This record gives sequence, structure tokens and C-alpha cells, in this order.
Amino acid sequence: MNKQISLMVLVFMLLASVALAAPADKSSRRDRSSLPITIKSNELTADNKGKTAVFTGKVVAKQGDISIFADKITVNYADKKGDVEKIEASGNVRIVQQNKTGTAAQAVYDSRDGRITLTGNPRVMQGGDSISGKTITYYVDDDKSVVSGGDDPKSRVEAVINPPSRKGNADGR
Repeated sequence: MNKQISLMVLVFMLLASVALAAPADKSSRRDRSSLPITIKSNELTADNKGKTAVFTGKVVAKQGDISIFADKITVNYADKKGDVEKIEASGNVRIVQQNKTGTAAQAVYDSRDGRITLTGNPRVMQGGDSISGKTITYYVDDDKSVVSGGDDPKSRVEAVINPPSRKGNADGR
């Protein structure tokens, strides 16, 4: 089960790292697969027949410098090998890595499609920069993100990108 949970934490870490669609800095990525994973919750319900593990109540999953907070995390396993098929985090989802934070009502990782989808007021922030929309989708295999405003013309994508600090004198010379 640690292997499957490790995949969940690693995938959510990748979303937090690149969801702002900034160029990927491969030197900043770390292999966390060998790091211990700590999951704390008020309750764990494992259903081997139903191929699920459900953590509920103030769930905190940590691996290295990545932390995922949610009211509930459900891990769904594939039938034969026990590989992770889908991971769902719901209720006050917050993913934190260093100065990057992603928030949403729900986050779903679909391993078949290699896709993470944040819904329910999704927002990703890094420093003073942020992006929000109706849906934030990160394609793990392609290392790309798509932020959608949805079909409602009032619901639009909003990005706040601050210019880099000026170096040198404060008056810009």
C-alpha cells in the first residue's frame, strides 16, 4: 500500500510544481519514491474486496517537502495487480510544497489517463502569482497544464503574474 500512496503524493507534488505552467526546472524535481510517507487521519477504512482505502477526518499526507491536506482521500485499486487506478481527495483540499500551494474542493488523479483534475474553486499560487478557473487539469505524462473557465461566460480563467523584482537601484537605473 505504501507504493500506491507514494504515487499519489508524487503526482500531487507534480501538480503543485507545474500547475502555473512555468517552465519545468528538472533540477528542482526530486525522486521521493524512497522517502517515507506519513498519513494521519481520524479513520481509515480499507475494503480489499472493493479495492479501496478511504482516509477520513483531517487527513494529512506527507512525503518529503510535500503535504496534502483534505477531509477525505480515497484510493481506488485496479483489479489484478493492485496498482492505483484513481485517487480522490475531497473537502478543503490543499497541496503544499515549499512556496507553492494548490487549493480546491476536489482533486482527482486518474492513472490511466495520467491526469490530475482540480475542481471546486481551484487555485494554484506560487509567491505572489496565481491562477484560477473552473477546472485546473495537469497532464502528468505531457508535463502540461490546462486551466478552463468552463461554459459560463461569467466564469473565466484568471492569472495574476507579478513581474520579477528589479535588481539594482530601487529607481530602476
